[in-house]
Amino acid sequence: MLDSLVSLIIPAYNEEKTVGTVIEETSEIMDLYGLPYEILVVNDGSTDNTEQVALSTFKAKVFSNEPNRGKGYCLRRALKEAHGDIIVTLDSDGEHKPKEIPELITPLFEGNDIVSGSRFMGNSFDATKKINQVGNFLFNTAIMTLTGKLVTDSQTGFRAMRRDLMEKLDLQSDGYEIETEIMVKSLRNGYKLKEVPVSVERRKYSMSKIKILKDGRKILSTIIHSSFSELEQERNQQQPSFIESIMYDSGKRMASIMSRHSKFSKENNTV
Repeated sequence: MLDSLVSLIIPAYNEEKTVGTVIEETSEIMDLYGLPYEILVVNDGSTDNTEQVALSTFKAKVFSNEPNRGKGYCLRRALKEAHGDIIVTLDSDGEHKPKEIPELITPLFEGNDIVSGSRFMGNSFDATKKINQVGNFLFNTAIMTLTGKLVTDSQTGFRAMRRDLMEKLDLQSDGYEIETEIMVKSLRNGYKLKEVPVSVERRKYSMSKIKILKDGRKILSTIIHSSFSELEQERNQQQPSFIESIMYDSGKRMASIMSRHSKFSKENNTV
């Protein structure tokens, strides 16, 4: 595994101002790290010059979706195109720091199956907006309830994973809930997960594409379905179980909490 090819996957949607720098910095750190690598950028139906900027670096394979299909679709498509034994995912908006990629890859050589970069280990609690922190905490709690495993950042998009295990997860998500699907299915299948602290730089040029309530409901649904996928197949459309009903009701309460917090934050300019 020490001579493994690394496939670095970068989904991109309207990130013309940052995607070129992310590709360049990723290439630089991988050259220093010494492992063979490839960079795959999936341009997700961008309406700006994201595709042209990515191509102009001459350091990435660029694939394009038309129209916009979602982050999960991008990751699943890139996984089919990738040749690496190790898969690394990072965002194209400049929030993740490519120089920290070796800190994600190295633990794989120590017996871990998946390594997640956590924004909330250490002193990085200002890495995201307060509403995102609230949502992440509630999702982490739901995952711990259903899997018995403690995680600090279930929504991170900065990860390194063994390719062979990733393919066994049978990922289905098209949107941002892909992060949750990877996390929950990995834990449910007994994969060895390690979280490492990473630093995050707030985006400078654009707003987050995440829709808090809409994507929040999808994420919660993914937590439940990923945790009970085998059980659901056996039931074949039977009525939801008692614990699923509880989780569904908790999801509605969580959405309500997030909505109130978002409204309060806007009114008081705290986010």
